[in-house]
Amino acid sequence: MFLIYSILYAIAITILFVPQYLKRPRDLRKKWLREKFGFFDSSRAARNASRIWIHAVSVGEVNAAIPFLRKLKNAHPEIPLILSTITDTGQKVSREKAPDGTTVVYLPFDLRFILKRCFEKARPTLFVVIETELWPNIFRVSHERHVPVLVLNGRISEKSAKGYRRISFFMKRVLDRGTLFCMQSHADAERIKDIGADEKKVRVINNFKFDMDISQDVPEWVREMPGPVIVAGSTHKGEEEIIIDAYRENVYLFPGLKLIIAPRHPERFLEAEEVIKKSDIRYIKRSEFIGESQGVKAKRFNILLLDTVGELTAVYSCADIAIMGKSFEGFGGQNPLEPAYWSLPIICGPHMENFPFMDEFYAEGAAFEVASGGLAKKLKELLMQPEKAKAAGEKARALYLKNSGAIDRALDIIAGLIPSSVRQ
Repeated sequence: MFLIYSILYAIAITILFVPQYLKRPRDLRKKWLREKFGFFDSSRAARNASRIWIHAVSVGEVNAAIPFLRKLKNAHPEIPLILSTITDTGQKVSREKAPDGTTVVYLPFDLRFILKRCFEKARPTLFVVIETELWPNIFRVSHERHVPVLVLNGRISEKSAKGYRRISFFMKRVLDRGTLFCMQSHADAERIKDIGADEKKVRVINNFKFDMDISQDVPEWVREMPGPVIVAGSTHKGEEEIIIDAYRENVYLFPGLKLIIAPRHPERFLEAEEVIKKSDIRYIKRSEFIGESQGVKAKRFNILLLDTVGELTAVYSCADIAIMGKSFEGFGGQNPLEPAYWSLPIICGPHMENFPFMDEFYAEGAAFEVASGGLAKKLKELLMQPEKAKAAGEKARALYLKNSGAIDRALDIIAGLIPSSVRQ
C-alpha cells in the first residue's frame, strides 16, 4: 500500500509542480525548490547530531505552536530545532516568531527517497506533528530510522475522519508507525482510534491554542483607536458583504462605531477592498499609515481594512465585539481564543466545526451563534447592552484560562521521549 500511495502522490506532484512553483514569489522559489527535494541549508542548522523536527502546516498551526516552541527551547536549549511548514505565510510567521536559531524549512515532498536523504542530513531525534498531518512516508521513514513520531495538539474533524475510514486498512499501517497521539479533545481521540490508532498510544492533553503566547505590546495606533469597535477577524470570501451590511444597520444608531476587517489570506486584501469600495462607506487601509506618527487619529473613516500580516491579535485588544471569520461562508471557522484572551464577546456564524470547544462557550454565554441574517440584530443587542457584552467577554476569558496547560503536558511527554544522551 505504501508503494501505491507513493505512485499516486508522485503523479499528483508531477501535475501540480509547475503551478506550485510559479505561484510563489520569485525570492522564495529557489528555497522552496531545494527544500521540497530535501536539500536543507546545513549552514543554518547547528552541527549537533540530534535535533527535534516540528512540522506545522500553515499560519494557524504555527501560531498555535510558537508558545510551545519557546518553552521547548527553554527546557532543552542544547537541542537545535527544525520547523517545517507547507505554506509561504507559514514560513513568514515562522521566521518572525520562532525561537532564535530555529531552522525554518518547507516540508519535503512525501516520497521515501527524498525523505531518507533528508533524514540522514537533518538527523532528527524526534519528529513532532502539530495538529494532524498524517504523511504516510514521513511516518514510515521515521519508524525505519527509530525516530519517534509524536502528534501534538491533534485534531480530526468528523469530515476528515469519514474520509480516513474509507482507507482505514491503510491508515492503520501508517498510524502503527506513530509513537503517541496527543489529541485536543476526547472526540478527537475517539476519531483517531476509530481510523486505526492503537488505544494505548492515544492521550488527551487539550488544546495548545488555549496556551497562546499573546504579546502585551500593543501598537500605538491600536491603543488610540476610537470606538466602539467591531473586529471581524480572518474573514473569507463572501463574508465582508455580510459583515458590512450588518455594520451599516448599526452605524447610524451608535455614533463613532468602527469596523475593522481582517481578511484571513493576504491574497484577498484587494478583493476585500473592492467589496468595501462598493459599500460606499468611508474606509482606510492599515498599510496607508504604516510609519506615520499620527496613526488613525487624523483619519476620517468608518471601516479599517487590516491589510497587514501578524497584527490581528493586537487589534483585538481595542475591540468591543469580535466576529469570527469562515463561520458564515465556508466551513470550520477561525480561532476564537485570541478575542477570548482579551475578554471579548464573540459572535460566530453556524460553521465553527474546527473548534468543538465552542459548544462550551455557547452554553456558558461566552459566545453567540447566529446566521448571517441575524448578525445585525446580535450586534445591536450587544452594543445596546454593554453589561451583557462585558459579562460574555469575562466568561470567554475564564474559559480560556480554564482550558490552558496543554503545552506543559506536551513538554512532559517530550522529556520522556528524548534520549538521556541527547539531553546531557
